[in-house]
Amino acid sequence: MNKKLYRSSKNKIIFGICGGIGEYLDIDPTIIRLLWIIFTLLSLGVGILAYIIAAFIIPKK
Repeated sequence: MNKKLYRSSKNKIIFGICGGIGEYLDIDPTIIRLLWIIFTLLSLGVGILAYIIAAFIIPKK
């Protein structure tokens, strides 16, 4: 099976990035969102920039 990473259209809050990563890894998207928030806080905001870049790079399904 060939899996591809897409932005989620059903597990979407802002752009569907965390939902798409959760679907790709078969993990609850809420866990991905919490990890992303922790990363953003620890990295002094780099997570926000990474999220915006991911929104442009990861295609919609």
